[in-house]
Amino acid sequence: MKGYLVLEDGRCFAGTSFGAPGEKLGEVVFNTSLTGYQEILTDPSYASQIVTMTYPLIGNYGINPQDVESSRIHLSGFVVKEACKYPSNFTCTQSISQYLIENKIVGIENIDTRALTRHIRLAGAMKAIIWAGEGEPDVTALTAKAKAWVGLENVDTVKNVTSSKQFIFEGTSGRDRDKKTEDRYNIVAYDFGVKFNILRILRQLGCKITVVPASTPAAEVLAMKPDGVFLSNGPGDPAAVTYAVENIRQIVGKVPLFGICLGHQLLSLALGGKTYKLKFGHHGGNHPVKNINTGTIEITAQNHGFCADIDSLKTAGMVMTHLNLNDNTCEGMEHPEKNVFSVQYHPEASPGPHDSGYLFQQFIANIEKTKVL
Repeated sequence: MKGYLVLEDGRCFAGTSFGAPGEKLGEVVFNTSLTGYQEILTDPSYASQIVTMTYPLIGNYGINPQDVESSRIHLSGFVVKEACKYPSNFTCTQSISQYLIENKIVGIENIDTRALTRHIRLAGAMKAIIWAGEGEPDVTALTAKAKAWVGLENVDTVKNVTSSKQFIFEGTSGRDRDKKTEDRYNIVAYDFGVKFNILRILRQLGCKITVVPASTPAAEVLAMKPDGVFLSNGPGDPAAVTYAVENIRQIVGKVPLFGICLGHQLLSLALGGKTYKLKFGHHGGNHPVKNINTGTIEITAQNHGFCADIDSLKTAGMVMTHLNLNDNTCEGMEHPEKNVFSVQYHPEASPGPHDSGYLFQQFIANIEKTKVL
């Protein structure tokens, strides 16, 4: 089958299908990771996005049941230069093509991903439609559909990925990292599109984790008497998730808070700050971030299209702790008196890098400090 990616500005990339037939709208972005495609496919933060991998060969170690970051694939489409047809790995159970077909996800290959990436860097992330099928599509009609799509701004995408009910996280894969540990801390995690590896790490550190839907009222969370509250990653525009902002506002200062990615952005809004959309976002596993407190440079995994405006948070007493060295945007902040901190990037990484894993220990240290008081 043939495959097409058509952008809202009329630019068209033709290739071949290696996934399911069909068409899907989404915002097209590029990811610079060399590995971790299975984690990317199942990351809820990619909901309503069409992901292009800049690394040319994708799928060479196949797909396995362990390396998922959620219960299903969330992205709208997947674009690569070349999809490996014969993967080789002792954990592999199927090819990436089989995986996409099984999950009814459109994937296309044999397009110039370098040209597409350069176009996005110059023009910015834009609305697009991915198509796969027999024959030739009507490109003009596809362009019109892409233009007419509502996009991500001012749209609540979290409601499409959050859990439908509260649950206790007990692990996912049976691997060593999911072994039962002593429950020393009672943590409530808001699920805005949480990745499993965040929950795995917190569990390893002795946390009993109650995962709650994104709209759970603050009073209900505080009634659980948590030692700390975690604000998860997730997709889309934080300004559209108004219910989460209000709930976080009611929790700030009452228990230790730790936010990652969308949780970081929602926290900034709850404290009276602002967020804005980046030109083409940060997506990949090789972004340099400076820890301002230590001077250390961390290589980080990132996946976000919006950013917290640190200047708008100065009156709230927030201090920037981490700086993106590519574009000087805010990557982390804290308010020591209110015992809250957050980062824009992904310290749980999965599959890597792991330079920023200490942030989970910082959360535990903040909880311990509160327990002593």
